[in-house]
Amino acid sequence: MVVGGVACVIALALTDWLSGSGVSLVSLADNLMTSMAAVATVAAAVTARTGSGRVRIAWAVMAIGLGSFTVGALLWFVYRLTEFEHPYPSVADAAYLVLPIAVGIALIVLSTGFSRTSRTRLVLDALVVAWSFTIVGWIAVLSEIWKSAPGDRLRVAVSAGYPVLDAAVLTIGVLVVARAHGVQRRTLALLTAAMAAIAMSDGVFVYLTATRQPTDTALLYPGWLIGLALFIGAAVTGRGFTHREVIAAQPVSWTSLWLPFVPVLLASAAVFTQSPADLAVGPIPLIGFLLLLAFSARQLLVMSENRSLLATVADQALRDPLTGVGNRIVFRDRLSHAMQMRQRDGLSVGVLVMDLDDFKVVNDTLGHPVGDELLSLVAERIVGSVRAGDTVARLGGDEFAVLIEGRVDHSQLVAHRVVEAFDEPFIVDGQDLLIRPSIGLAVAEQGDPDLLAEDLLKRADIAMYSAKRSRAGGVHLFNAEMLLSETPDNDLFASGPMPASRSGASTVRLLGELRQAIDQFELTLVYQPKFDLKTASIVGVEALVRWPHPKRGLLSPDEFLPLVRRYGLMGSITDLVINQALDDVVRWRKDRLEVPIAVNMFAPSMADLRLPGKFAKALAERNLSPSQLTVEITEDLFLDHMERTKTVLNQLQEFGIRIAIDDFGSGYSALSYMRDLTVDEVKLDRHFIAPIPADQRASAVVRAVLNLANELGLTTVAEGIETAATADWLREHGCHIGQGYYFSPPLTADKLRDILKRCDRDSTCRATGCSLRYGSCHWSESDVTHIELMR
Repeated sequence: MVVGGVACVIALALTDWLSGSGVSLVSLADNLMTSMAAVATVAAAVTARTGSGRVRIAWAVMAIGLGSFTVGALLWFVYRLTEFEHPYPSVADAAYLVLPIAVGIALIVLSTGFSRTSRTRLVLDALVVAWSFTIVGWIAVLSEIWKSAPGDRLRVAVSAGYPVLDAAVLTIGVLVVARAHGVQRRTLALLTAAMAAIAMSDGVFVYLTATRQPTDTALLYPGWLIGLALFIGAAVTGRGFTHREVIAAQPVSWTSLWLPFVPVLLASAAVFTQSPADLAVGPIPLIGFLLLLAFSARQLLVMSENRSLLATVADQALRDPLTGVGNRIVFRDRLSHAMQMRQRDGLSVGVLVMDLDDFKVVNDTLGHPVGDELLSLVAERIVGSVRAGDTVARLGGDEFAVLIEGRVDHSQLVAHRVVEAFDEPFIVDGQDLLIRPSIGLAVAEQGDPDLLAEDLLKRADIAMYSAKRSRAGGVHLFNAEMLLSETPDNDLFASGPMPASRSGASTVRLLGELRQAIDQFELTLVYQPKFDLKTASIVGVEALVRWPHPKRGLLSPDEFLPLVRRYGLMGSITDLVINQALDDVVRWRKDRLEVPIAVNMFAPSMADLRLPGKFAKALAERNLSPSQLTVEITEDLFLDHMERTKTVLNQLQEFGIRIAIDDFGSGYSALSYMRDLTVDEVKLDRHFIAPIPADQRASAVVRAVLNLANELGLTTVAEGIETAATADWLREHGCHIGQGYYFSPPLTADKLRDILKRCDRDSTCRATGCSLRYGSCHWSESDVTHIELMR
């Protein structure tokens, strides 16, 4: 752009300097024009080389056109030097005329917002304007050349070629710029402005030739020089040109409406100023006939476009503009029709409603454009999963619906195919996003003849919210019990803090991988032994979840539990941990090892009234005693729905399951929990324990909690014991149980089993207890190495 600006300044200064119209100065102008044409050619070629697709094609054509102009300038310069007698018309003119053709092609190739039909109309508009100006130019100027040299038809044709091509290209340029957007408009406007400057000098040249005036004048060069400078600027800005083909319904610009008509009116007015005899002498009848053909074809095309536009508007009124599937209006209409046909033919009607899990994360972290693209890809997946006659619609936001007509099993089959369509990740903006849907399905069968379309849609919506609350995946088929719990309370899974260092894209990717790991049971458990501080014997273990990530290695809970809490995956995690932990208890029991086990529960999950039944079923299936299970409530968040939580805890205790408050002292309402909840254990948080016995204030607080717990009859457990001094202090002040790396790191299920079996065989361990510390048990060197490494 800077080069173009400097060239413009030089050209304008040169115009003033060449006012004497001397031949030597004209030769200098010829030299400058040739040099600038060569620079413009090189600039266009470089832009073509760095571009791709349509951009490369357009600038390759421009390089050809500017190269041809350069050749023409060189030939014209040679004609002047050799004092060639008849330089017009010549091969140089043929070379010059290639440039407007190249510019017109480049503008059409780079244009956006045009369909194939509208591009055809663009060319017809250019022809209408060109023929109109040909008529005006003929009557004003070219008729003189015709009369002065009636036998020199080539001279007349070349003289007419300049204004005709220039007018056509300028028409294309104006219409293309009117529809251009953003950065595209700058490049296209520079091309059009360059062609306008070239056209000005071409017009002066044709006029001087027609009136037989000398053409070796400085008045010709400003337009050519400015035009070439603008071509250089367009080539420079064209390197950042990104062509995006957008064919969508757009408001019709006023320019496209009036532009073809004004030249036609001017041509008509010019014709009326001539006598019939004058008109019959030249080519006006033929040009007028061509103008009529072009204008008629243009109007027929406009009528066809209008009819297509009306059909498109009618279709878009029933379609979602973002995804292209049906909208809420068409879905309700077809659902009502299907329900009416159901009453007549007795066929079942199924409605599937689905909502994308964690879609808000995509919008918040990756931006709404990525979210919009993801919705479009989701719609494509759904359409590819259903049958040809099923109706897919977007109800709003990230909620979609499918209308399925036919047998009940067909509805369920289609629903499961939709679920399977989300097994593969979506590739959006170079990111792999694994998004899962919550899907609810409601089917209207023959036994419910009075069911309305609105009620069926509401049932599917309730089933979808049930799926979203449970986070269990799959298809949730509506049943009457869902009406009793129709409270889509997503606040139940309150969000915890997210790691600040994690980027939006990696958060979404990690969340998708976590869902996949849960679905495929890839999370594992390790167990940290709990010791009686008086006897040093193992009295139980705490199950701790780990994620062996295929790329990031073994992830601790701190690295993925914030995602679990924030996006409502705790229910799935809890099911996985409970079942895997109880399965390990069963395996230990086969080796005659009775090991009580504790599992962590996210505090808000304790309001789920179905929880006691789940635990009872899991224990009964494995023939385990409820006394072997302790539920530890993570006490780092408020407990919601306190009354429901009390009910759940009472049912668990009545069943025989022990209740513990975990991380006591780290949360908001520890003392109120001890007062309001009927619990069996209090586990002191590691940060609560660490300062003792060095910090007297910390020691006083812990001592008070231990005394209070003893008065309430609660078992006290200290977490995070790292030193012998801490263990001795806790033992002296009445703490019952301890765990931490001083005693043992978390162990795998197999390693824990091996150690317990060895302790069971060792008489010293049976008599004095086992602390898993080197020296108090007779371990092999490999056991010691294993424990030290894990520490």
